[in-house]
Amino acid sequence: MKWRWLFAAIPALVLTVAGHVAGGQVVNGQVTAGQIIDRGAPVIQVDFSDPDLSPSHWTLVMHTDGSGHFHSERNTAQPAQSQGIEAANVDRDVQVSAEYAGHVFQMAQTHKYFKMECESHMKVAFQGWKKLSYRGTGGEGSCTFNFSRDKEIQGLGESLVAVAETIVEGARLENLLQHDPLGLDHETEYLLEAAGDGRVQQIGAIRGILERLAGDDAVMERVRKRARMLLARAEG
Repeated sequence: MKWRWLFAAIPALVLTVAGHVAGGQVVNGQVTAGQIIDRGAPVIQVDFSDPDLSPSHWTLVMHTDGSGHFHSERNTAQPAQSQGIEAANVDRDVQVSAEYAGHVFQMAQTHKYFKMECESHMKVAFQGWKKLSYRGTGGEGSCTFNFSRDKEIQGLGESLVAVAETIVEGARLENLLQHDPLGLDHETEYLLEAAGDGRVQQIGAIRGILERLAGDDAVMERVRKRARMLLARAEG
Protein backbone atom coordinates (compact mmCIF):
# COMPACT_ATOMS: atom_id res chain seq x y z
CA MET A 1 0.00 0.00 0.00
CA LYS A 2 1.28 3.40 -0.88
CA TRP A 3 1.22 5.42 2.33
CA ARG A 4 3.21 8.61 2.42
CA TRP A 5 1.62 10.08 5.52
CA LEU A 6 3.79 12.18 7.72
CA PHE A 7 5.82 12.68 10.87
CA ALA A 8 6.43 11.61 14.40
CA ALA A 9 5.31 14.43 16.68
CA ILE A 10 1.55 14.93 16.88
CA PRO A 11 0.48 18.38 18.01
CA ALA A 12 -2.88 19.26 19.47
CA LEU A 13 -5.40 19.78 16.74
CA VAL A 14 -7.90 22.61 16.55
CA LEU A 15 -10.53 22.34 13.87
CA THR A 16 -13.28 24.78 12.95
CA VAL A 17 -16.09 23.18 10.98
CA ALA A 18 -19.01 25.33 9.86
CA GLY A 19 -19.41 26.70 13.35
CA HIS A 20 -18.51 23.40 15.07
CA VAL A 21 -15.19 23.33 16.89
CA ALA A 22 -13.25 20.15 17.58
CA GLY A 23 -9.83 19.50 19.03
CA GLY A 24 -7.88 16.26 19.06
CA GLN A 25 -4.60 14.93 20.36
CA VAL A 26 -2.82 11.70 21.16
CA VAL A 27 -2.41 10.66 24.79
CA ASN A 28 -0.41 7.54 25.67
CA GLY A 29 -0.59 6.30 22.12
CA GLN A 30 -4.35 6.75 21.91
CA VAL A 31 -6.32 9.18 19.79
CA THR A 32 -8.50 11.40 21.93
CA ALA A 33 -11.04 13.13 19.73
CA GLY A 34 -11.94 16.68 20.52
CA GLN A 35 -15.41 17.54 21.70
CA ILE A 36 -18.01 17.71 18.96
CA ILE A 37 -19.87 20.89 19.76
CA ASP A 38 -22.90 20.39 17.49
CA ARG A 39 -25.82 19.62 19.80
CA GLY A 40 -28.41 19.28 17.05
CA ALA A 41 -28.06 17.29 13.85
CA PRO A 42 -26.18 13.98 14.05
CA VAL A 43 -22.47 14.20 13.35
CA ILE A 44 -19.70 11.63 13.15
CA GLN A 45 -16.08 12.49 13.73
CA VAL A 46 -13.13 10.28 12.81
CA ASP A 47 -9.68 10.90 14.28
CA PHE A 48 -6.71 8.98 12.89
CA SER A 49 -3.13 8.88 14.14
CA ASP A 50 0.03 7.07 13.03
CA PRO A 51 3.35 8.82 13.72
CA ASP A 52 5.07 7.01 10.83
CA LEU A 53 2.70 8.20 8.11
CA SER A 54 2.11 11.42 6.25
CA PRO A 55 0.11 13.18 7.58
CA SER A 56 0.41 11.57 10.99
CA HIS A 57 -2.94 12.89 12.23
CA TRP A 58 -6.16 13.85 10.51
CA THR A 59 -9.76 14.51 11.47
CA LEU A 60 -12.85 14.00 9.34
CA VAL A 61 -16.24 15.35 10.41
CA MET A 62 -19.26 14.02 8.51
CA HIS A 63 -22.95 14.93 8.43
CA THR A 64 -25.86 12.78 7.26
CA ASP A 65 -26.03 14.43 3.82
CA GLY A 66 -22.37 13.64 3.14
CA SER A 67 -21.12 17.17 3.77
CA GLY A 68 -18.26 17.60 6.18
CA HIS A 69 -14.80 18.92 6.85
CA PHE A 70 -11.33 17.42 6.69
CA HIS A 71 -8.27 18.67 8.52
CA SER A 72 -4.72 17.32 8.55
CA GLU A 73 -1.47 18.83 9.71
CA ARG A 74 2.18 18.46 8.84
CA ASN A 75 5.14 19.29 11.03
CA THR A 76 8.78 19.98 10.24
CA ALA A 77 10.07 16.41 10.68
CA GLN A 78 11.33 14.63 7.59
CA PRO A 79 8.95 11.78 6.67
CA ALA A 80 10.68 8.43 6.55
CA GLN A 81 8.85 7.34 3.41
CA SER A 82 8.51 10.65 1.61
CA GLN A 83 8.40 10.52 -2.18
CA GLY A 84 8.21 13.68 -4.21
CA ILE A 85 6.06 16.67 -3.29
CA GLU A 86 3.88 16.11 -0.25
CA ALA A 87 0.45 17.62 0.16
CA ALA A 88 0.43 20.71 2.32
CA ASN A 89 -1.80 20.99 5.36
CA VAL A 90 -5.35 20.17 4.32
CA ASP A 91 -8.21 22.14 5.88
CA ARG A 92 -11.30 22.15 3.70
CA ASP A 93 -14.96 21.33 3.40
CA VAL A 94 -15.57 18.00 1.69
CA GLN A 95 -18.52 16.14 0.19
CA VAL A 96 -18.97 12.39 0.02
CA SER A 97 -22.04 10.74 -1.44
CA ALA A 98 -25.23 10.74 0.62
CA GLU A 99 -25.33 6.96 0.13
CA TYR A 100 -21.91 6.54 1.69
CA ALA A 101 -22.75 8.86 4.58
CA GLY A 102 -25.96 6.93 5.13
CA HIS A 103 -23.95 3.72 5.43
CA VAL A 104 -21.60 5.28 7.98
CA PHE A 105 -24.46 6.58 10.12
CA GLN A 106 -26.29 3.27 9.85
CA MET A 107 -23.16 1.54 11.12
CA ALA A 108 -23.10 3.92 14.07
CA GLN A 109 -26.71 3.12 14.88
CA THR A 110 -26.25 -0.63 14.69
CA HIS A 111 -23.08 -0.48 16.78
CA LYS A 112 -24.44 1.37 19.82
CA TYR A 113 -23.33 4.74 18.44
CA PHE A 114 -19.76 3.53 19.03
CA LYS A 115 -20.33 3.34 22.77
CA MET A 116 -18.56 -0.01 22.91
CA GLU A 117 -15.18 -1.68 23.09
CA CYS A 118 -13.72 -1.69 19.58
CA GLU A 119 -10.11 -2.68 20.14
CA SER A 120 -9.30 -6.38 19.85
CA HIS A 121 -6.09 -6.20 21.95
CA MET A 122 -4.70 -8.82 19.59
CA LYS A 123 -1.04 -8.82 18.62
CA VAL A 124 -1.43 -7.57 15.06
CA ALA A 125 0.52 -5.12 12.92
CA PHE A 126 -0.03 -1.48 13.84
CA GLN A 127 -2.55 0.05 11.42
CA GLY A 128 -2.99 3.45 13.04
CA TRP A 129 -5.28 4.50 15.88
CA LYS A 130 -8.79 5.24 14.68
CA LYS A 131 -11.31 6.94 16.93
CA LEU A 132 -14.96 6.94 15.85
CA SER A 133 -17.21 9.41 17.65
CA TYR A 134 -20.95 10.03 17.29
CA ARG A 135 -23.22 12.70 18.70
CA GLY A 136 -26.84 13.16 17.77
CA THR A 137 -30.44 12.44 18.60
CA GLY A 138 -29.69 8.78 19.27
CA GLY A 139 -27.14 9.58 21.93
CA GLU A 140 -23.39 9.78 21.85
CA GLY A 141 -20.39 7.52 22.11
CA SER A 142 -16.91 6.81 20.87
CA CYS A 143 -14.41 4.00 20.60
CA THR A 144 -10.75 3.76 19.62
CA PHE A 145 -9.00 0.87 17.93
CA ASN A 146 -5.99 -0.25 15.98
CA PHE A 147 -7.64 -3.53 14.97
CA SER A 148 -11.19 -4.57 15.81
CA ARG A 149 -12.57 -8.10 16.17
CA ASP A 150 -15.86 -6.71 14.86
CA LYS A 151 -15.50 -7.15 11.12
CA GLU A 152 -17.94 -4.34 10.37
CA ILE A 153 -16.12 -1.85 12.59
CA GLN A 154 -12.77 -2.92 11.17
CA GLY A 155 -14.12 -2.56 7.64
CA LEU A 156 -15.60 0.85 8.44
CA GLY A 157 -12.27 2.05 9.80
CA GLU A 158 -10.45 0.87 6.69
CA SER A 159 -13.02 2.53 4.45
CA LEU A 160 -12.80 5.88 6.25
CA VAL A 161 -9.00 5.77 6.02
CA ALA A 162 -9.39 5.19 2.27
CA VAL A 163 -11.68 8.24 2.02
CA ALA A 164 -9.07 10.32 3.85
CA GLU A 165 -6.40 9.05 1.45
CA THR A 166 -8.56 10.25 -1.44
CA ILE A 167 -8.80 13.74 0.06
CA VAL A 168 -5.06 13.91 0.70
CA GLU A 169 -4.37 12.68 -2.84
CA GLY A 170 -6.59 15.46 -4.18
CA ALA A 171 -4.51 18.01 -2.29
CA ARG A 172 -1.34 16.39 -3.61
CA LEU A 173 -2.61 16.62 -7.19
CA GLU A 174 -3.30 20.34 -6.70
CA ASN A 175 0.23 20.80 -5.40
CA LEU A 176 1.75 18.90 -8.31
CA LEU A 177 -0.30 20.82 -10.87
CA GLN A 178 1.13 24.05 -9.50
CA HIS A 179 4.72 23.01 -8.81
CA ASP A 180 5.55 19.81 -10.69
CA PRO A 181 3.13 19.00 -13.55
CA LEU A 182 5.31 16.11 -14.74
CA GLY A 183 4.73 14.43 -11.37
CA LEU A 184 1.04 14.14 -12.23
CA ASP A 185 1.84 11.21 -14.51
CA HIS A 186 2.96 8.94 -11.68
CA GLU A 187 0.39 10.27 -9.21
CA THR A 188 -2.64 9.75 -11.44
CA GLU A 189 -1.38 6.27 -12.33
CA TYR A 190 -1.24 5.42 -8.63
CA LEU A 191 -4.63 6.98 -7.98
CA LEU A 192 -6.30 4.99 -10.73
CA GLU A 193 -4.80 1.75 -9.41
CA ALA A 194 -5.75 2.60 -5.83
CA ALA A 195 -9.32 3.40 -6.85
CA GLY A 196 -9.50 -0.04 -8.45
CA ASP A 197 -8.44 -1.96 -5.35
CA GLY A 198 -10.13 0.19 -2.70
CA ARG A 199 -7.12 1.97 -1.23
CA VAL A 200 -8.91 5.20 -2.11
CA GLN A 201 -12.68 5.59 -1.96
CA GLN A 202 -15.27 8.28 -2.67
CA ILE A 203 -13.42 9.74 -5.65
CA GLY A 204 -16.17 12.32 -6.01
CA ALA A 205 -14.68 14.09 -2.99
CA ILE A 206 -11.88 15.36 -5.27
CA ARG A 207 -14.01 16.01 -8.33
CA GLY A 208 -12.80 19.60 -8.63
CA ILE A 209 -9.12 18.84 -9.24
CA LEU A 210 -9.96 15.90 -11.50
CA GLU A 211 -12.12 18.14 -13.68
CA ARG A 212 -9.29 20.66 -13.88
CA LEU A 213 -6.85 17.99 -14.98
CA ALA A 214 -9.27 16.46 -17.47
CA GLY A 215 -9.67 19.80 -19.22
CA ASP A 216 -6.11 21.15 -18.99
CA ASP A 217 -4.31 20.98 -22.33
CA ALA A 218 -1.06 21.88 -20.60
CA VAL A 219 -0.78 18.49 -18.86
CA MET A 220 -0.01 15.13 -20.47
CA GLU A 221 -2.76 13.47 -22.46
CA ARG A 222 -2.51 10.32 -20.35
CA VAL A 223 -2.99 12.43 -17.23
CA ARG A 224 -6.14 13.93 -18.74
CA LYS A 225 -7.31 10.45 -19.75
CA ARG A 226 -6.81 9.05 -16.26
CA ALA A 227 -8.61 12.04 -14.75
CA ARG A 228 -11.58 11.34 -17.04
CA MET A 229 -11.53 7.67 -16.05
CA LEU A 230 -11.53 8.61 -12.38
CA LEU A 231 -14.42 11.00 -12.91
CA ALA A 232 -16.34 8.23 -14.64
CA ARG A 233 -15.68 5.98 -11.67
CA ALA A 234 -16.96 8.70 -9.34
CA GLU A 235 -20.21 8.76 -11.31
CA GLY A 236 -20.54 4.99 -11.15
